[in-house]
Amino acid sequence: MTEIELIKHLREKYPEENSFCEWKEFNSLKNSFNGSSKNDVISYVSALANMEGGNLVIGVKDKSLDIVGFDPCNHNHQNIILRLTEQCPNLSSEGLSVDEFITDDTHKRVWVFHIPKHLPRQPVYAHNKAFQRKEDSLVEITRERMDAILSEPLIEKDWTATVLNDATIDDLDPEAIAVAREKFKEVYPSKAREVDAWDDVKFLNKAKITSKGKITIASIILLGKSESEHFLSPAVCQVRWQLKDSLKQNLDFHIFTIPMILSIEAIRQSIRNTTYEYTIQGSMFPETMPRYDVFTIREPLNNAIAHQDYSKKARIEVIEYENDRLVFRNHGSFLPGSVEKVVTDDSPESVYRNPFLVEAMRNIHMVETEGGGIKKLFEQQKKRFFPLPEYDLRDNMVKVEIEGCVIDEAFARILVNNPSLTLPDIMLLDKVQKHKPMKEEEIAYLRKKKFVEGRKNNLFLSSRIATTSQHVGLKSSYIKNRSFDDEYFKKLIYEYINKFGKASRKEIDDLLLGKLSDNLTSQQKRYKITNLLTSLRANGKIRSGEKRKWYPVK
Repeated sequence: MTEIELIKHLREKYPEENSFCEWKEFNSLKNSFNGSSKNDVISYVSALANMEGGNLVIGVKDKSLDIVGFDPCNHNHQNIILRLTEQCPNLSSEGLSVDEFITDDTHKRVWVFHIPKHLPRQPVYAHNKAFQRKEDSLVEITRERMDAILSEPLIEKDWTATVLNDATIDDLDPEAIAVAREKFKEVYPSKAREVDAWDDVKFLNKAKITSKGKITIASIILLGKSESEHFLSPAVCQVRWQLKDSLKQNLDFHIFTIPMILSIEAIRQSIRNTTYEYTIQGSMFPETMPRYDVFTIREPLNNAIAHQDYSKKARIEVIEYENDRLVFRNHGSFLPGSVEKVVTDDSPESVYRNPFLVEAMRNIHMVETEGGGIKKLFEQQKKRFFPLPEYDLRDNMVKVEIEGCVIDEAFARILVNNPSLTLPDIMLLDKVQKHKPMKEEEIAYLRKKKFVEGRKNNLFLSSRIATTSQHVGLKSSYIKNRSFDDEYFKKLIYEYINKFGKASRKEIDDLLLGKLSDNLTSQQKRYKITNLLTSLRANGKIRSGEKRKWYPVK
């Protein structure tokens, strides 16, 4: 970007200096990285970390944010992270990152350091001292601030497990509870009859949504009536969906609130899941399929709800770029640390920011019961020959980008011709098609496999491996996996209930299970039928009644 564009960007993101942000005009890092105490980079990092964390912008004027640039000397924006953790004892590497900007026209360099908050009871030091921001000044840490840090609880309380003594079951949405029951039975099918005999209080306890019959924060997030939002204040539990065109201009938006178990389906239906069409070599007919399957939409959205840092008082964002891609964004660091490790080692998350909420969501089938949802998300994109999900973990947020189209036909052809490729191999090939920086050993591995050609800084996918596809079984398997669209199934359900006056869930299952895609497991098929029923009820077509039967709305 140009200097004027960068100034605009910085002023929008870091508009003023305060306890969360510092602007510093360092001309060179030779003596300014670890130099004069209280007036170098590591001192400001210590000060920001000992408050609530924040951002340090260097290469700009202190008062105006005008760009002056700086000389990094022997530092670069990658090795500087290691230098910071060496020079600042107790500084956490989780959430610590540096963004580098170099203007296209004036070639001036600006770095933005993203500094995480100190760990519990661990003040961050520089020059063997701890610093803090006090009004407009950087000072040695006060006794009061040091005492506050040293007295912090080592294990943070799970906010979502908090019992709301003033809330009752009347603050929960009856329809949301009914949907939660159906999903609980999908997770525990052997208990289906037993679940039907439970009253709502017992069911909510068994599903670990309430705590000993008491309404919790998690209860309100998942099942609360929209007017019960005040129980969460000052925290916010909302999802903002935006639709943008190819020029990133807003076309539409909507804000969804609690109960989240119902909002998830409403958000899915808002997404313009248009049909994607392309031709496989060897077939004279084009292939069509939805850009995103249900799992690809639900998994990152449910993960955002489960792992959101609600103390930030911010919305979860779902941005749909028309006929292109989906972006999901939530606040809070990515606790497993590395997406690659989660996917390639097949190691589901074992530490959660909101463990009570996550357990409740597992029990009502909102997150993967066996873990590994992120890996499955990568597998789903692989099956469609689309680019793999892109994770951005900067700025103490998790941003997931899902492409809804092919961006490099060579990459798609490689996947068609090589179904036995491992996921780690595909992740490396995905880096090549996206022109991302790669390690020497990764490039050497791809060259050995003859997957890439070209020079280090201009790699491209090998023409030898990306030959034209003659995969004759692809077309028939696509048609079978694609099945019919949701409107067709809703029409079948509605006509059946309307004809016979009522229908049990078993009758509806018998009607649809044989018609759903073979690409779905039996549990996923029942999950889909639950969503179809929920949608019909939300649209006023059917209603639930006595003995758990469905009736037409006259």
